[in-house]
Amino acid sequence: MRVPRFRLDPLILTSTHIAIWIIAGLATAGVIVRPFKWPEAVWAVAGAATLLVLGLLPWADGLKAVGKGLDVYLFLTGMMLLSETARREGLFDWVAAYAVNRADRSPKRLFLLFYGVGVLVTTFMSNDATAVVLTPAVYAATRKAKVDPLPYLFICAFIANAASFVLPISNPANLVLYAGHIPPLGHWLARFALPSALAILATYGALRLVERSNLRGPCEGHVEQPKLSVGGKTALVGIALTAVGLLGVSAFDIPLGLPTCILGAATTLVVLVRNREPPAVLLKGVSWAVLPLVAGLFVLVEALNTTGVTSALAAALKAAAQVSAPGTAAWAGGLLAIASNLMNNLPAGLVASTTIAQANPPQSVVDALLIGVDLGPNLSITGSLATILWLTAIRREGQTVGFWRFLKVGVLVMPPALLLAIGARLLVA
Repeated sequence: MRVPRFRLDPLILTSTHIAIWIIAGLATAGVIVRPFKWPEAVWAVAGAATLLVLGLLPWADGLKAVGKGLDVYLFLTGMMLLSETARREGLFDWVAAYAVNRADRSPKRLFLLFYGVGVLVTTFMSNDATAVVLTPAVYAATRKAKVDPLPYLFICAFIANAASFVLPISNPANLVLYAGHIPPLGHWLARFALPSALAILATYGALRLVERSNLRGPCEGHVEQPKLSVGGKTALVGIALTAVGLLGVSAFDIPLGLPTCILGAATTLVVLVRNREPPAVLLKGVSWAVLPLVAGLFVLVEALNTTGVTSALAAALKAAAQVSAPGTAAWAGGLLAIASNLMNNLPAGLVASTTIAQANPPQSVVDALLIGVDLGPNLSITGSLATILWLTAIRREGQTVGFWRFLKVGVLVMPPALLLAIGARLLVA
């Protein structure tokens, strides 16, 4: 069979374009490596500010790029308020004691229990919620069980991405990649149910294998179950209502940010009023630095778009899909999975969304790209916003995981799940 030939227009780089790529590359490296142990947000914002100050990106375009993340900022604000309220009111300690008692002195059972909870939280509340809400509860449980916390904390990081395409609301990147035009739920499940199941099972199997030596022997068998305060019950109700609300608004194709922010703020306000506490102490505990981090990443991507990279990618994707849609789906999904670790999956999803709009590839290619942008970030510690939120959460508890430590686990966990998920999606095409 004669293979059709195609020609790609070359990507022409001017001195301005080269400068943009250098600054974006250095900023991304700063986010990954964290020189001087400065927060990730410092490097992302510094890179974005440099582009604007030097005139490499017009201020109007920079502000427009920041505005693109509004729904994400609102979503994160709501989730972080819920998490901090729940933490202060003892909800995580209550959940932790329950989990330890249900594990019945078995570290493996405790591992499986939290993995299952992680699947549920990610599916119905999003991967960011798993990082922000579940991580403190898991850490509290490991302290009560008197076991090494890191294997269990890894659950929160990896399942947050592995289960993030079960439903459209499971990952904000889904909304970004589909540019707000989410497929009907029935169509979504028909295309992603099997890939999601395989990704979840493969990730569990790989994590259990990697951490097998840390799950031997007994753990604490029984701890006193604390009484849940009224504030803790309020936080629990707020989290449940948020999960239900996210499902409801997604069914009507409504952006998730504002409802999440309203529900999170309302829950926090009710608890503060009842406790007669000023908001300053609670607000001080929220990790606000994640918001400028996201804004900085959006600006960096906007600058990269001006170099013509999106048009070049769209031409390549369109030409390749004309030759072989299944082959294009496979390599494009894998390539985007790697790219998500180099620039974070939210901005990578933005680039992919613009590329898809220009190339108009087959649905199987689009879905493979979504799997890549959702599951690929399990390779490295900076791959997704959820993982960065997870990092912030464990640092608050005195734990830390470096880039290479995470990569050693990710390189074993991510590739099998990605191959199975994309392969399954192509089978159901």
